[in-house]
Formats: sequence, C-alpha cells, structure tokens
Amino acid sequence: MIYFDNAATGGFKPDCVVSAVNAALKACANPGRSGHALSIACLERVYSVRKILCEFFGGYGYDRVVFTKNCTEALNIAILGGLNAGDEVVCTVAEHNSVLRPLEYLKGRGVRVSYAILVGGEVSAEAVLSLVTPKTRAVIATLASNVTGSAPDIYRLRAFLPENCLLICDGAQACGHVKIDMKKAGIDALAVAGHKGMLGIQGSGALLFSERFNPRPVLFGGTGSESNNLNMPDYYPDALESGTVSYPAIASLGEGALYLCEHMEEHAKIVLEMTSLLCSGLAENKKVGLFSKPNPYGIVAFNIENMQSEMAAYALSEKYGICVRGGLHCAPLMHRALSSDGLIRASVSFDNSLDECAKLIEAVGEITENG
Repeated sequence: MIYFDNAATGGFKPDCVVSAVNAALKACANPGRSGHALSIACLERVYSVRKILCEFFGGYGYDRVVFTKNCTEALNIAILGGLNAGDEVVCTVAEHNSVLRPLEYLKGRGVRVSYAILVGGEVSAEAVLSLVTPKTRAVIATLASNVTGSAPDIYRLRAFLPENCLLICDGAQACGHVKIDMKKAGIDALAVAGHKGMLGIQGSGALLFSERFNPRPVLFGGTGSESNNLNMPDYYPDALESGTVSYPAIASLGEGALYLCEHMEEHAKIVLEMTSLLCSGLAENKKVGLFSKPNPYGIVAFNIENMQSEMAAYALSEKYGICVRGGLHCAPLMHRALSSDGLIRASVSFDNSLDECAKLIEAVGEITENG
C-alpha cells in the first residue's frame, strides 16, 4: 500500500517517537497531580517538552506553550478565548473549518468577520491587507492551505499590519515542514498539529502565544493547582489546561521536534522534489485538472474530468492500493473559491519515494484512459 494521506495524519513515526511513547506508557502517572516521585518525573518531562517547543518555534516563553489534543482545540482556544463582541477579524477563504466554525459561532455574538479572496488561486497577503482597518483586532491565516498547499507570505503580511493587530496562524500543514519563528514572523498565536509534520502521535497538539495575547479558558476543570479556588487559575499554562494531559502524546511531540531539528531541511527538499514530480506528471494528463504548485508541505490537489473526487479516491485505493483523500477537506470556502465541489488530495511525506509518485501518476493515467 502507498500512503499519500499525510496531510490528514502523518504515516511515518521515527523510532525515537515510538520509543518515547512506549516509555511513557510503561511509566505513566498523572503529571503534577500528585506529590509522588513518578508524578513529579512526568511533570518535569512535560515541562521539558514545553521548552523544546518554545525553542523550536521561536516562542515567547515555556509558560505560553499550552498542550491540546489537536490543532482544532488550539485554534478554538485562540479564537473563542481571545476574541470579544465588537471585534473585527479578517481571515482567508483558505481556512479550515477549525477556524471558520468558531468564527461563524462568534458572528452570532457580535464579532465581525471578513474573508480575503484568492488571487490567481493563491492565498495572498495583499488580499488580506486590503480588508484590514485600524479597528481590526486580529488576522487569522493558515500558514499552508490543507487543500492546495498554497502559503501566504506571512512576513509581508505582518510587516504591513497595524501594530495592535494580532496575527493568529493555523500551522496544521506547515509545522514540521518549514522553519517557523514566531518572534521573527510576528505571530501572536500559533496552533500546532502534533500528528502531521511534527511526527507525533494522534492526540498531540499545542498552542503557543505571545505576551500581548491572553486567551480566556474555554474548558474548565481540575489543574492540580489552586484546587481550593472555584475559578480557573489566572496564570498560564494552568489557565488553559483543564484535566489530565496526554502524557504519551506530549512525549511523542517533544521527540518529534528534536528529530526535526536535525532533519527538517533535508525533508523539505525531498518533499519539494516529490510534489514537483507529481505536479508535472499530472499536468501532462489532459483529463486532469491541477490545483497545486510544487511545495514543501507535500500537498498536491487535482481532479479527474467527469469523475467525483470521492469515487476517484476509492478507485485508487481499491484497485491500486494508493491512499489519497477525496472531498472538501473541511475547507468549504476554499473549494467555492476554486469553483470545486471536491478535489483529490495526494499528500506526500519524506518517507515516500519518487517511484511511489510515479505509480500514482500511472494509476491516474489508467483511470482517465479507461473511464
């Protein structure tokens, strides 16, 4: 089987990640909830991962690294916990439902939202900036589209934003693929998916945020601190981490980040080469519509003439043993902007090969030839 669905969940986990998860499962206590040695040891490991992620992403302090179960939860904390009635927000049509649905909820509660259009099929910093006013509270932008792999120039975007405007970024498809430095890029909040490019396991994620962004809790419960207080603690990370954290998932995320410190640049070159091959090979087929350009995120979106994307994905799986995804990819405004009712998405990893990419091109060729 050829796995080309890495944008949904990364198929490759390094040995160090697997070992970290196994070790966490064998010696797993509730981090910081008890005073015994094992609980304290687990707490120290959790804090070490906070520091690893803070350094990895050029963050603002380990106390402003909050662990979540996925990128969706991180974005919900940032959006629902960081915006208020009367705020003006600008986002792009390329956003995932993890951004669009919280914003839609807030629109009914007095938050005004504007959506920046695509320019030439690409996510454009200029299109976003055209909607920003001095009253804009926040800009929310994906660092890489989960549909096409298109990425805005985040540095240009920040450079022309008003100083008081927050920049909140969905890093689900970018984190682990390219270098992200929050301070240099001026990112106030970064939502991280642990189980994709970061090489962690499912159930891992994080939200990193700056000193000028102070989201409110959206989940309430035990923290192991101030247990006599009926309100949530007013300091981070405790204010945003209710209940037991997933210690094995956090351990996997930390090891994934350490592995990427040595290999990320090399991986990006490999992925770029594979997406280049896929784009050029698929573009030669006159019955294929291509929606992506070569990119380091591994995403290549296309359609097949007169064939639903879900049916094409099913055929690739059943007949050729190739795993891709068909459909709307939880990004409905992006598909409307592309005049698409669904696309086939092949998302490669550095663990894939050029030979596997060639097999996908060949399989698509057979499908289009045979109808």
